[in-house]
Amino acid sequence: MCANILAAVAWPYANGPRHIGHVSGFGVPSDVFARYMRMTGHTVLMVSGTDEHGTAIQVKADQEGLTARETADKYHRVIAEDLQGLGLSYDLYTRTTTDNHRQVVQELFRTLYDNGYIVKQTQMGAISPSTGRTLPDRYIEGVCPICGFDGARGDQCDNCGNQLDPADLKNPRSRINGEVPDFVQTEHFFLDLPALAGQLGEWLQTREDWRPNVLRFSYNLLKDLRPRAITRDLDWGIPVPVEGWENEPMKRIYVWFDAVIGYLSASVEWARRSGDPDAWKRFWHDEQARSYYFMGKDNIVFHSVIWPGILLGADGEGAKGGTPSEWLGRLDLPTEVVSSEFLTMRGSKVASSRGASILVGDFLREFGPDALRYFIAVAGPENQDTDFTWEEFIRRNNFELANEWGNLVNRSISMAQKNVGAIPTPGEFTEADTAVLGASREAFAVVGEYLGLCKFKAAISEAMRVVSLANKYLSDQEPWKLKDDPSRRDTVLFVALQVVSDCNVMLTPFLPHAAQKVWEALGNTGVWAAQPQLVEVTEGETVYPVLQGDYTSQQARWESIPIEAGTPLDKPTPLFRKLDESLAETGPSWAPIQPV
Repeated sequence: MCANILAAVAWPYANGPRHIGHVSGFGVPSDVFARYMRMTGHTVLMVSGTDEHGTAIQVKADQEGLTARETADKYHRVIAEDLQGLGLSYDLYTRTTTDNHRQVVQELFRTLYDNGYIVKQTQMGAISPSTGRTLPDRYIEGVCPICGFDGARGDQCDNCGNQLDPADLKNPRSRINGEVPDFVQTEHFFLDLPALAGQLGEWLQTREDWRPNVLRFSYNLLKDLRPRAITRDLDWGIPVPVEGWENEPMKRIYVWFDAVIGYLSASVEWARRSGDPDAWKRFWHDEQARSYYFMGKDNIVFHSVIWPGILLGADGEGAKGGTPSEWLGRLDLPTEVVSSEFLTMRGSKVASSRGASILVGDFLREFGPDALRYFIAVAGPENQDTDFTWEEFIRRNNFELANEWGNLVNRSISMAQKNVGAIPTPGEFTEADTAVLGASREAFAVVGEYLGLCKFKAAISEAMRVVSLANKYLSDQEPWKLKDDPSRRDTVLFVALQVVSDCNVMLTPFLPHAAQKVWEALGNTGVWAAQPQLVEVTEGETVYPVLQGDYTSQQARWESIPIEAGTPLDKPTPLFRKLDESLAETGPSWAPIQPV
């Protein structure tokens, strides 16, 4: 039975262009999943946007001589353009500086406050001695007091997974300029996570099919849940909707709290833009609906514990009880948290903040989207940290994409076009013919099962196995030697083209741009795999882009589509270009390989 599927994609931060490490975690996996689910007949809502509040935006603005708003506007556009270029099929990619987002965040805040899950406390806040500004937790590093890892952040330790406060760290330092922060006492609102711990634990016990790394992190966090601050001393963010705080110029809702609520606010905004303001409820109020959250492993805590905690509190299901919002109602918790590990370069995390990055925009301009999508799917950090090297990228592109898949498509269509000018009419099938056709048809169930379980590497490996079988079939049958037996030649070419069509369907979620080309090369017309569109919208005096797309009218569907003999074929062009192997040693000019 088809269901409503929410694909909730982590929100990239608007303090600079995104690098390939980012999209390996949240971008490509979510799009592969969403495209597959649409092809199987599910109704999918894929939402996200640019995360634009917080001190990090102010820091970037100061560096560039801009206001925080100007910085958010600048990088929202850059990121949206890159994600469109990568072909990420968002139903709505928006931003957190919209009035809609503010309304939803403040409504959830008020609901949690009225239900007793937001409490007022004092804490030691980190202040930059040189600027006097609050330092966000993630901009403070030091030694973890629990496991001794040097490089723990002020909100959590990625090594042991424990929740931290900046004042807990030993030898704390600012990631902005290396200075030692001052700690001053300040009053804030806190999410009372201990009051939600029991219900969170019971809910997590039902998540048996989650990835092991996600469950491991989540259970570790439950052992030491403490109230977590959700306001900060800064002026760039959403005002606190509590009497006496609304007009306070230096008190704002902290960015981590408003960002996770973006999944809900983007759904609400999508519904309004679709002309059916209640359409979002099909994905948030339906027990049969399913929701999948995609991110890198450094965001597990926010999606497997804190966001479910917010939802439980807003639903009135924590230890203090409570009543859901009259507007938003009772909200569904995540079905699955799909977390990837880190994409590294020579053993270190690919991150612009650490000085090692390959920007998505540069990569797309040089190599196009599908080469990157393929590498992330087949060799990315799905279950463990993965080291990106130019050598491995070139090898995968040349020997798998170009030589295996691209060559199969090109030589099959070329021979049919040259000899017949159309898809040939087959004669009687031999045992070899039926074997490869059967293997191709059977692979749909295997690849589909893997995709439904978010096992993307296994899925694309199985699809490429069929590509290899088809190449071997052509090599064994040698249709180029069958000029004196045109019936047998045409049968072999028909079988090869049918398997090409099947493989193209199975590779569509991974390689949508190439899939459209193959669809057309096989003599078909119309949109096979739809792409997202940049749409300029206006709010107040601000004009900015959002990503949207019409994916309901595309023809892509998850099944073996019989090819039709007699369909005219044109001479094909190469599907993928082989890259200069010297790049494996030098890298491109914009991301050269640095000597060790």
